[in-house]
Amino acid sequence: METSGVISSDQETVVIHINPQRTRDGVVFVGGQQASGVDLNTALQGFFKAQQKTLGTVQIMIGVMDFLLGIVMIANIRTISTISGITIWGSFIYISAGSLSVAAKNKPNLCVLKASLGMNVISAITAGISIILISADIGIITTWSLTNGYYDYVERFVQGILGILLVFSVLQSIISISCVINYMLTLLFKAKHDCTDMH
Repeated sequence: METSGVISSDQETVVIHINPQRTRDGVVFVGGQQASGVDLNTALQGFFKAQQKTLGTVQIMIGVMDFLLGIVMIANIRTISTISGITIWGSFIYISAGSLSVAAKNKPNLCVLKASLGMNVISAITAGISIILISADIGIITTWSLTNGYYDYVERFVQGILGILLVFSVLQSIISISCVINYMLTLLFKAKHDCTDMH
């Protein structure tokens, strides 16, 4: 439904068109067409369709499991990953990134969104380093066991824990990268929206 009105005076004529706006699934439609100027809340709603709170909770759980398995590893054997401490400090980074993702969902504002973006970038880098170190540990333990002909339950135990940590690190890197992509798309959408408001 479109409303028009013409106001005329002696010096100029003003034509006014009024199109009512309808929203459908968080997207503003004007006259049946998708509007280009959508506010930040709509952009954040689109961002949160990616289930950021759930991903943040999974990041926290991965961090806790990495921490607990790291303590078991440090108590039993010295490997590259235990000497570097990646299972301890990496788990704190994962927990921080997950907490900020949950906070960005609970209190959506630009500052928390940018903090969560930065922490997820650091988390993705940490997960990549963790994948490299844990893979090296698995390779070293396997090579050492095969060359010495000695393969007891401690090596099996350690390789089992390293395998679990490797799976958690791969999962953490995937989650962190997907969060970073979602945050970047949200921030780019907001920047595009801010530029169209200026013109």
